[in-house]
Amino acid sequence: MTTLITGGTGFLGSEIARLLFSGGEARVALFDLNPSAARLGDLAGRVDVIRGDLAEAKDVDAVVAESSPDIIYHLGGMLSAPSDADHGAAFRANAVGTFNVLEAARLHGVARVLYASTINTYGYDLPEDRVDEYTLQRPAMFYGATKLFGEHMGRFYRRKFGMDFRGIRYPAIVGPGVSTPGISQYASRAIEESARGNPYTIFVEPGTRVPIIYIREAAGAMVNLAEAPRERIETVVYLLAGTTPVPSARNLVDAITEHIPEARLDFQPDPEIQAVHDRRRALSSIDDGNARREWGWKSEYGLGRIVSEMVQEIGRRDDYSV
Repeated sequence: MTTLITGGTGFLGSEIARLLFSGGEARVALFDLNPSAARLGDLAGRVDVIRGDLAEAKDVDAVVAESSPDIIYHLGGMLSAPSDADHGAAFRANAVGTFNVLEAARLHGVARVLYASTINTYGYDLPEDRVDEYTLQRPAMFYGATKLFGEHMGRFYRRKFGMDFRGIRYPAIVGPGVSTPGISQYASRAIEESARGNPYTIFVEPGTRVPIIYIREAAGAMVNLAEAPRERIETVVYLLAGTTPVPSARNLVDAITEHIPEARLDFQPDPEIQAVHDRRRALSSIDDGNARREWGWKSEYGLGRIVSEMVQEIGRRDDYSV
């Protein structure tokens, strides 16, 4: 079987490629705007790396035609802070890019498309008790708006053309090498800087709770969803809670100092970022029961395990880059 991964040399894409190879995948092609081997490690010589722009239909069509994949993992695009900083580029990468992927998949008969979405498709007007797939999605950030549009496009292709489109709304993904700015990425940076012996200032209040999922578990969830029988897929785009209970920033500091007693961490909340988190407190109560029932999702990473594995991984490699 052949697999194509957009955003394939990046944070989540490289981890999924590694997981696929460990499971016996024969051929994996990685499509990226600025491909880099930094995260690929020993995979660099085993994968096909193709440079191209998601916003250019000809680039996307060419890579799908050339690689002739059985499945596409569509992970490429711009993240939250860069999207708000340049909404025009975000529209091209996230909205037009997703359309180009779906259309190329349709034209070339790709059976299955997996899509990485985000909990940022939810806005501020959330219920107090819990959030699930049926909670109103009214994103406040342009990033969330483009990702929600991608979800709706995928559902259209599923209904009209029979495409087996599936997706995951991820919480903040934690792992080594996170460098792209984001309002929820203090967890990755706090662990990594502490592991490298550097001080780090956390830009939210100690009681702030942000849903997180470790990179290996995020990759495994996407592959497990791809492998689930089609008749089990009812919800189509699934919400994941990640590590439960959702840790506070203070919990994070405690877990880090348990592994690295000399860690130098403090708090200096950014009022603008804190205001966003304060208005999304309901995201600390995510119900991912549909993913558990329909394709067997189960989180196995607590906060302590995340910190431990990430510290070990950083100790093994010093060349991570997103």
